[in-house]
Amino acid sequence: METVPPPAEELAILDRELVQLDARRAQLLARRAWLLTSIRQSQPAARPAPVARPLGAPPPETSPPNVQNLLLTLGGILLTIAAIAFTLVSWGHLGIGGRSAVLGAVTVAALSAPVLLLRRGLASTAEAVAGLGLVLMALDAYALHQVALPDTGGLGYAAVASAALAGLWSAYGLSLDRLRTPLPVAVLTAQLPLVLWALTASAGAPPMEWALLATAAFDVVVALSAKRAGLRGIATTGAAAAGGSALLIGASQSVTAATPLAAVVPAALLLTAACVALFAASRSPEAATAASVAAGLAAIAAVGGVARAGAPEGWSVLGYLLCAVALSGLVRMGIPRRLRPGLISASATVHAAAALSALPLVAVTLAGPLTVLDSIWSGTPTDARGALGLDLPESALSATPLVLLIVAATLTAASRWSPTAEGPPTGPPAAPAGTAPQAAAGTAAHRPAATECPTPPAGTTAAPSAEHSASPTGRASDATCLEGAPTPEGHPGPAAGPSPSGPASASEPAPETRPGPATPAGPASAAQPAWGPTSRGPVVPGPGLRNLAAPLALGLVWAALLVAPPALDLGYAVTAALHVFLTVAALGLTVRPAWLARHAPTGPVVGLGCALAGGVSVALLSLTTRPATFAVLATLTAAFTAAAVATRAGRAVQAVLACAATGFATALLGAVAGAAELPPHQAAWVMLVIPAAVALLAARLRRHPVALPMELTAAAAGLLAVGLAAGDRPTLALVLALCGVIAAGTAVRAERRPAAGYLATALFILAGWVRLYASDVTSPEAYTLPVTLPALAVGVLRRRRDPEASSWTAYGPGLAATLLPSLFAAWGDGHWLRPLLLGLAALALTLTGARLRLQALLVLGGTVLALDALHELAPYVVQVVGALPRWLPPALAGLLLLAVGATYEQRLRDARRLRDSLGRMH
Repeated sequence: METVPPPAEELAILDRELVQLDARRAQLLARRAWLLTSIRQSQPAARPAPVARPLGAPPPETSPPNVQNLLLTLGGILLTIAAIAFTLVSWGHLGIGGRSAVLGAVTVAALSAPVLLLRRGLASTAEAVAGLGLVLMALDAYALHQVALPDTGGLGYAAVASAALAGLWSAYGLSLDRLRTPLPVAVLTAQLPLVLWALTASAGAPPMEWALLATAAFDVVVALSAKRAGLRGIATTGAAAAGGSALLIGASQSVTAATPLAAVVPAALLLTAACVALFAASRSPEAATAASVAAGLAAIAAVGGVARAGAPEGWSVLGYLLCAVALSGLVRMGIPRRLRPGLISASATVHAAAALSALPLVAVTLAGPLTVLDSIWSGTPTDARGALGLDLPESALSATPLVLLIVAATLTAASRWSPTAEGPPTGPPAAPAGTAPQAAAGTAAHRPAATECPTPPAGTTAAPSAEHSASPTGRASDATCLEGAPTPEGHPGPAAGPSPSGPASASEPAPETRPGPATPAGPASAAQPAWGPTSRGPVVPGPGLRNLAAPLALGLVWAALLVAPPALDLGYAVTAALHVFLTVAALGLTVRPAWLARHAPTGPVVGLGCALAGGVSVALLSLTTRPATFAVLATLTAAFTAAAVATRAGRAVQAVLACAATGFATALLGAVAGAAELPPHQAAWVMLVIPAAVALLAARLRRHPVALPMELTAAAAGLLAVGLAAGDRPTLALVLALCGVIAAGTAVRAERRPAAGYLATALFILAGWVRLYASDVTSPEAYTLPVTLPALAVGVLRRRRDPEASSWTAYGPGLAATLLPSLFAAWGDGHWLRPLLLGLAALALTLTGARLRLQALLVLGGTVLALDALHELAPYVVQVVGALPRWLPPALAGLLLLAVGATYEQRLRDARRLRDSLGRMH
């Protein structure tokens, strides 16, 4: 039991514990203060203490400047609405003098107030009042028209008024440069005068396209001279919209012009627009590419439109293409570097459009023979167009080969441009190694001092500053020392990259990219390269573009020769011979790709694609006559076979060639069977030659990568033979048996044994069933049991010798040979004896498989037992279902689904256990 101390003793105990607690609390408070001090010292700046707010006051959601701007905006809008209402509604209460006095006084006050507000530093209020003044000026113009000039045309007066307002607002904004509203509003208003004037359609009014172009030119000038980014953005948008509209109108007029003389006027418009775009591109680095693209397209459309109007029908594309080629040539003749990417892009766009315009004829030429498949071996066509089923005028086809060849030539030239071949050097040749300082000094002596690249002082870093390297100006002086851009006097700057003298220039510091005072050529600069690439070279395409250009050029040349017969209306024999030649030539490029790969790394792939497309097309084209069919198919089979044997383009290409050769050989045998007038079920025997021959060849190739693709292609020929023999059951059984023999022969090879062995077994069993069905056998057991019993005996012996052998291999074929035919017979048998005997046998097999843990016996026996029971119970189930209410089956199905859903996890576990149990069986 516990004893309670006296009160005095207990009080002393409590006092001691309280003293200990106070001491501990003092220690914890000291530790807390030290931790707070450490945290404050580790933070760079302490957050300001929160401002005390009244209890329940919500925190502010907007800042005072935002509230101020919102109030000023709302006030300006309300005043503007009031002024509009006063101007449009309340004129009847005042005379002319009063109305003018009121509007004038309010307008002058609104325009004068921002001056005083800006002096007091109220910039936002000044913006709001200035905006009200601008609206009042527009209302003044409206009032003036309604009162003093009511008979003046609305469009004409609006044009004059918008011009006057734009000028007044521009002067007002320039005088008060701290205001941000007047100048953008003036630029927006300046878009209207010329357009409105053109809409008046008066005697002196300009056409709409010229009005738009003049407006775009004005916007370009504003965009180049404006200092504020917002004003530049508005002017740039206006220039793009007005200039684009002018270009569209001019292009449509050029395309619809009937004569060259009628195309001159839109050509002048397009050329003027090109000059404006080039001016903008030369002055604005940011818009250089887009503006130069527009300029190039406008120039091509101008000159090409005149050529189109004078060219025959079907040759208009060629005119535009030649203009694009000329533009590509002009780029190599001293065009400023800034303009080259856009001009090259414009030329490339026209080249691509020209090539795309020719692709429909290429596609029709390749797929045209499909339209005449209903008239195989009907006779020789009169010409190529008749053989291809083309019903087009000659004028629409003649220029297509020439267009493709020109585009291919341009692509070939583009693929030969290299990063170092930018044109002939304008200075002396490079000095040999060891003489670089002397050569550099000699070159520097002839170069004006004002154009030399400055040398960084000692101790400075050679890399350009981050500020300068990120500069968006793109001026020539910023990149002179790094890119070899021309100096103002036309002398090339030093080249970027390694010096011709080798290691002598490796230790020198790179020149600064900032412009600075000229420094004389000295030891530090003498080791630089004597001269760099000239600025007269073209825009050099990257390696990816060069690698893509050459294969495209190859494909376009092949396509041009392919469409030449229908374009030139050649005979059928010439067309077939040319297409065969093109196919064989493409195969030649694929077989020996070394030379082609040096100029076009992806050229062999393009050659292979051309060969396959051309081969299929000419094979279909040859079906018009028997001699052509045999000649073309034999040639293609031999060519693809030789290419597959001799190719050095890699295993994948070799496999594709071998499969193509197999396919053409199959077509050739089909043509032989057709020429012999064999019925389809007899032609199936001929088609089996391909799988047999490929199986023998694959036995020689063994594990060669080409063997498997060839065998799969031959298997497709075997399926074709089975399909041909499907109409005659005895022949089908024989064909299936022969396919089984071929598969069994393939199964002799160790690498094909599993798949081919199972396939052979299935084919043999299927052949036996088909044969029994073809012989109207009603008791298949008499024929299947003599096969099943020896097969099971062999399986037992196999399992004794190899206990780990699978039961499917040992017993599966034998059991399936009897069970499956008997099951089919039982489903069609109306008596009870066969289903009963089959059910008992299946039950015995199922129990045996479960007892001996043999998977084949369990699965086959259980499946046959379930299907046999379903057959026997089906009539009674149908009767029961018919007697039940109609709502009961859906209700039972719903309950079943609910039960399965409620025990879903348990059912999954049961399924996994069943799968694992079957997997552990032999």
